[in-house]
Amino acid sequence: MNKRVVSAFSVACATLLLLDYCADNRYTKVDTSVKTESASATAGAVSVAAVDLSSLEEPSVTDSNAIATAKSLGDIYGYKNLGICNVDSGNLNIREEASKDSKLVGKLPANAGCEIIETEGEWSKIKSGEVEGYVLSEYLFTGTEAWDKAVELAEFVATAKTGGLRVRGEGNTDSEIIYQLAEGEEIAILDNTQDEEWIKVDVDGDEGYVCAEYVDVDLSLKTAMTLTEARYGAGVSDVRMAVCENALQYVGNRYVWGGTSLTNGVDCSGFTMQIMRQYGVYLSHSSKAQANEGTTISTSELKPGDLIFYGRGKSINHVAIYIGGGQICHASNKRDGIKISNYMYRTPIKCVRVLYD
Repeated sequence: MNKRVVSAFSVACATLLLLDYCADNRYTKVDTSVKTESASATAGAVSVAAVDLSSLEEPSVTDSNAIATAKSLGDIYGYKNLGICNVDSGNLNIREEASKDSKLVGKLPANAGCEIIETEGEWSKIKSGEVEGYVLSEYLFTGTEAWDKAVELAEFVATAKTGGLRVRGEGNTDSEIIYQLAEGEEIAILDNTQDEEWIKVDVDGDEGYVCAEYVDVDLSLKTAMTLTEARYGAGVSDVRMAVCENALQYVGNRYVWGGTSLTNGVDCSGFTMQIMRQYGVYLSHSSKAQANEGTTISTSELKPGDLIFYGRGKSINHVAIYIGGGQICHASNKRDGIKISNYMYRTPIKCVRVLYD
């Protein structure tokens, strides 16, 4: 397991404590808006006493101790000029050019991180995830304020280092395999278990355990979603394309268990139910029920607009809309909300056609 970020974050926390208690009057005290308690909680209660302070470089403080803190955190998050999306809810539009009339190329979810490349008047050019474009600068936290938010918002995630990563019901090899994840799939870590031999994770709102040996652990901020991830093949009808484009406009919106609002919060079956009803297809608010409300097809027969079902063992508990190009759009979990994934991120249990053209 990759411990680099855990070590780096420990260094950041240790630096904060050293500076806070330093008797040398040449240095001012660390800005109390950067809480060491918050940093430790984010890192999973890393003990400063466990850090070999003799191996650290001498802290360098210039105009503000926050600069040194930000530099250490920048090494963790991978940003040099960090921006954090400052909207109360929903997403910030990312445009191709610095104009409100320019083409939309992506969405930056609330509290997501980005690299600020340059600022042009009221616009900032950013890069976040795979998306590069322009956003209105007034909706970004920047500077020290952004780093403070990063400490508060960053979460530990586990990334599968191998295909067929086994997610088990309990933290041992004798436990039932409930899911298998594709290589590169990123899942949220629960209950500060990032340093354990078995890491507790969230897979589409369901809890399980993965062996630490087969994942990389990193601190992560949410990133932007591209609007061009859907790919349509030849012969795809207009209605199927419309379903997919409609679904994609809600990427980044909230996941709420039992929810049915595409804007204020929805769960997986609520998402498919509300999208399909706009095209005259009325589905139940249950993934298990929806699996029996159409025609069963094979994965080789999938077209954009078809439904794919996933589950724990053979029991269906999740549904997604296939959008073409080997991808799905689905209401995943509280951390990610509505997102785009590879359709084989978990092994599908069933595929169903509810659109007939």
